[in-house]
Amino acid sequence: MGRPAKFTHSQLQAAALALVDREGLAGLSMRALAGELGTGAMTLYNYVSQREDIDLLVVEAVIGEARWPLAGYAQWQDEVRAIATALWQAVRAHPHAIPLILTRRSRSPAVFEVTEALLRALARSGRSGPALLVAFRAVSGLITGLAQSELAGPLALQAEESAELTIARFRALPAERFAHLIDIANAAAGSTADGEFRASLDLLLAGLSADRGGER
Repeated sequence: MGRPAKFTHSQLQAAALALVDREGLAGLSMRALAGELGTGAMTLYNYVSQREDIDLLVVEAVIGEARWPLAGYAQWQDEVRAIATALWQAVRAHPHAIPLILTRRSRSPAVFEVTEALLRALARSGRSGPALLVAFRAVSGLITGLAQSELAGPLALQAEESAELTIARFRALPAERFAHLIDIANAAAGSTADGEFRASLDLLLAGLSADRGGER
């Protein structure tokens, strides 16, 4: 018998993410990942022991795609913006993986390095301890929250429904009861997810800049 196939961690990550991108989470399994790698399911047990391990491969692969310039930021806001935007772009590039990013907690050093980079940038504002924690949760929550809102928010598209039809449904609501909901539905018709993210991040950074991080 030949030796079992050997795979690097990066190869496992790439194969798991490719499978999720193509088949969705329903298509992610030990057997499917083995097929993606061209090996048998039993071989994978040399690398992962359970389904959650495969989920974490996907999370690590997505976060690992975030890239931003590592130097050259005169202001802490610019560095936070660069890191947050890189994470946003990585997450949005893989919509099927978003539920895993929201629910799985990776302890991978690679994921920790991204987290540390964001914390380091936020700490340049003078924050530490509880104030730094709040700022970090605000920025990371903005990234994942906006990504999730595209899937499950009030303006999220229904299955097999166009954006135009979704907006039309809101415009048909009673205006006296849902004036503001209709208002943002109309705004969404001319909006983009990237544009909303940039505006939301600017708003958040303005708030963090105004509140210089008093301990809470």
